[in-house]
Amino acid sequence: MEFKDYYKVLGVDRTADAKAISRAFKRLARQHHPDVNKAAGAEERFKEVNEAYQVLGDPQKRARYDQMFEAYQRGGVNWTDLFGGAGGWQQTPGGFTVTMEGGDIEDVLGGFSDFFRQFFGGDVVAGARGRGRRPRTGGAGLEELLRRGGAQTAAPEATLEITLEEAFRGEQKPLSLRVNGRARHLDVTIPQGVRSGQKIRLAGALDGQDVYLTVQVQPHPQFERQGDDVLVELPVTLTEALLGAEVEVPTLEGTVTMTIPKETQNGRTFRLRGLGMPRADRGRGDQLVRIKVVLPTDLTAEERRFFEEMRKRRRETPRGGR
Repeated sequence: MEFKDYYKVLGVDRTADAKAISRAFKRLARQHHPDVNKAAGAEERFKEVNEAYQVLGDPQKRARYDQMFEAYQRGGVNWTDLFGGAGGWQQTPGGFTVTMEGGDIEDVLGGFSDFFRQFFGGDVVAGARGRGRRPRTGGAGLEELLRRGGAQTAAPEATLEITLEEAFRGEQKPLSLRVNGRARHLDVTIPQGVRSGQKIRLAGALDGQDVYLTVQVQPHPQFERQGDDVLVELPVTLTEALLGAEVEVPTLEGTVTMTIPKETQNGRTFRLRGLGMPRADRGRGDQLVRIKVVLPTDLTAEERRFFEEMRKRRRETPRGGR
């Protein structure tokens, strides 16, 4: 398994302070964010930058990582002893994999590298649907190899499933966990505009211990989220598209009136500014409205004669020629 140099990923020195690390992360995150950068490899680079900041931006994780970094440079860590042996950690030709009782650690730690998961994945707490279990660890513990002391329990993590409306409004939501065989109930404050994959930290929520929740926003039957924008498909009649009309458009906070210009083509998309998802900077994304022209059916004889006359008068074809 390759050792990750998170300082190199962020382009900072090991002596960099928290502000320098935060500035480097924000700069690289904006540069490689998949909503902005469509180049091949940008999304993977964004994930790598985010992973580095998850470690270096947390004082406890950074201190732990620095110990591993020094041991790695000295050649003082036996990776096989650390993650080998009996139990759920297994070494494979491609690296390390984790087996769990009743679930897969990918449910909770998906999106991070093997290196991050091996060192910082820790104990896993089942989400609301109870899919996860604590991984069985074999071989020597990290603290035993680096500190020759007792193992440190990682903060519990769980998955929080919410609706798009809950992500839009932001609200409190109850969450049930099982920790060491005991049922625990928490009230989670959902921040407005939160996205799938983002983490919520509940400071000291379990007897003084932090809890980290990975948010999963469920698909919506009507709206499709695109970054901070929200797309909706709007059916209109043939006459509305041809002659123009004022139509009612659904949004996440109710309906609004929009004017469709005459001769609007099927598939055309309009943008309603500031009616999308809330942003962290207190702004809003946009509402995108994609027109779907619905052709009439069950034509009367008179209507058929009307369209036959139109066909005679207008011989053009979208395929070219007349």
